[in-house]
Amino acid sequence: MKFLLAPIAWIYGFVVWLRNLLYDDHILHSTQVSIPTICVGNLAVGGTGKTPMAEYLISLLSSDYKVALLSRGYGRKTKGFRIANEQDTAQTIGDEPMQIHTHFPDIPVAVCADRVKGVKRLQQLFPDLQCVILDDAYQHRKLRCGFYVLLTPYDCLYTNDHLLPWGRLRDLPNQSHRANVVVVTKCPSQMQPIDRRIVSNALHLASYQHLVYSSIGYAPIALNGTPLLVTGIANPLPLLEHLKAQCPDTELLAFPDHHVFTKHDIAQIMHKAEQYSCVVTTEKDYMRLLQTPLVEQLGNKLQVLAIQTDLGIDKEAFDRQILLYVSENNRKLSTANCQL
Repeated sequence: MKFLLAPIAWIYGFVVWLRNLLYDDHILHSTQVSIPTICVGNLAVGGTGKTPMAEYLISLLSSDYKVALLSRGYGRKTKGFRIANEQDTAQTIGDEPMQIHTHFPDIPVAVCADRVKGVKRLQQLFPDLQCVILDDAYQHRKLRCGFYVLLTPYDCLYTNDHLLPWGRLRDLPNQSHRANVVVVTKCPSQMQPIDRRIVSNALHLASYQHLVYSSIGYAPIALNGTPLLVTGIANPLPLLEHLKAQCPDTELLAFPDHHVFTKHDIAQIMHKAEQYSCVVTTEKDYMRLLQTPLVEQLGNKLQVLAIQTDLGIDKEAFDRQILLYVSENNRKLSTANCQL
């Protein structure tokens, strides 16, 4: 019955098309900043693995460059520009920036709905900054980034999807042309050449674009019996399948993406948890659960599962392209500064 939503999707699509046209024809202004900027984004709503990719890029670049991360800070209760500090929580900066700040406490992590303002404030606060990674800014066209990494999940490519509310796309599929690299995420760990060819033919990228395949890497955890999986993420099914491979009786208790857990939710989880040997959740959910009594009540019964990006055989080529972009643009910036 979803096809009944098609007329609404067409209206939404026209609005999105018009907005993109105004930016493409320079009627609406885009700002390009001096330092290298890498945007990690998607065309759909949630569940493509943007945060693990942003963390991957930080790990790749931070040993050689002064790097910062900028996010909108979805779900936070604060407004304006904010730099993450030791007192911050998921409520003040959002669950994803909080996760990144926890993993990389020495890297500036900032949140700001206006990405142009956010990048400029970071440049003011950190004059030696050499690269800004933007988490989920593909549709924020007020800022023209220097490098775009576009993510699309293997089981729902943007070419096979529909616009909201008929499907999950928040942007038109043809906007993929702005990407330097398209990463197909959540691929099978043992992907065959024929599968790669099918995906490549479906996406039909331009000659200047690179196609990369990645899979989900899960950190090992000790499951002492049957787990209850508690999540508030966009797509928990790959995680559920991973746990069921170890324990077929794993049960899922799912909440909406970025869900703020209430007292009723905590009571529901605690009641369900009595029937299981442990409770498993993601790091992203854990950032929000920290603000509830659940973490203390469950104690050692709560297991937090880390999710990472695994680029497999494409890692070397992907890393080389990112490093080349950052090094070349920093060299140009240094040359320009010397000439002033």
